[in-house]
Amino acid sequence: MLTAIVLIDAETARIPEVAEAVTDIPGVTEVFSVTGKVDLVAIVRVHEHEELAGVVSDAVNKVPGVTRTETLIAFRAYSSKDLEQAFALGLDD
Repeated sequence: MLTAIVLIDAETARIPEVAEAVTDIPGVTEVFSVTGKVDLVAIVRVHEHEELAGVVSDAVNKVPGVTRTETLIAFRAYSSKDLEQAFALGLDD
């Protein structure tokens, strides 16, 4: 499974509509409205790189109101449990 984080800039007046449209795209599992330098963050989970290109280039970028995207491809995922175990390595009780 390939996971990507897509940072989305959108026209300010259309952010809610953009978020809803991006949520409806197959492969997009979550969309967050955020503070900071971008307006929305979408989590994309697909099986192959070609699918990712289809989701981002052929779908997200073509949603009316999207002005720019930046895609970050995840190498490895860490959960809070994984992080607790990593920080505990080498520590004796």
